[in-house]
Amino acid sequence: MKAISILSLGALAAIIAGCLNTEHIASATGERYPWKKNIVTTVFWIGEQPTRNNPTPNRRSSWDKDWSRSYGGFDDPNPARRSNYIPVKFTPRQNPFYCALPYNDKSVNGHRPEAPRVVPWFKEAYQGPGVSTCKDRWVAIRKGNRTAYAQWEDAGPFRTDYWQYVFGNERPKPNLNRGAGLDVSPAVRDYLGLNETDVTDWRFVEFSEVSRGPWSTLGENNTFVISNRKRGRELAQASKPAQNPAIPR
Repeated sequence: MKAISILSLGALAAIIAGCLNTEHIASATGERYPWKKNIVTTVFWIGEQPTRNNPTPNRRSSWDKDWSRSYGGFDDPNPARRSNYIPVKFTPRQNPFYCALPYNDKSVNGHRPEAPRVVPWFKEAYQGPGVSTCKDRWVAIRKGNRTAYAQWEDAGPFRTDYWQYVFGNERPKPNLNRGAGLDVSPAVRDYLGLNETDVTDWRFVEFSEVSRGPWSTLGENNTFVISNRKRGRELAQASKPAQNPAIPR
């Protein structure tokens, strides 16, 4: 009886530990990733120069040393120089619907020690020590009755280590931008009709949850574009006539 009791207590402890470990990725409505509500949201853009409230230039991101070049140029935020959610001077080579959250799973020699434990999808997304498991992840961003979808492309505002907020239940800490906890691109701003500093709700979403929209058309990093190209190659391969084996003579 004593051995059974010890085993039961051990099993109960394991169950409790498992529940605590996954608490931050479940919500009362059954969604894997719950909404982070009433988050101060600011606008940033690729190629942005440093300012007092944004001391880091955005020519590079936490995961791309040549972010501006990868994107194709300066993502001019001026509405007068934008059309259909992109700058008029060029067609971006990456998804113009992008965002930043204050966590970077990468370190110099691999991933941060806590990353396998706190990033909910770490195991399924892992591609080796040199690849971020967070980059390109889809995020839903909501303002009123309108929702945009963006891909996570940088770490910020201000912090790159705040997993307790990004994946947990903590609120953003005070900072120079009124406690901002989310940066969004000009395309997201324009789609949602945001002010330069505003308040939104956001949550992570699986790709299967992302509806088609202006965020699904452009970008070498865009999961929609990648999927469409893969499907096109498969169709092209399937339509090729079967080659007859050589007839022996």
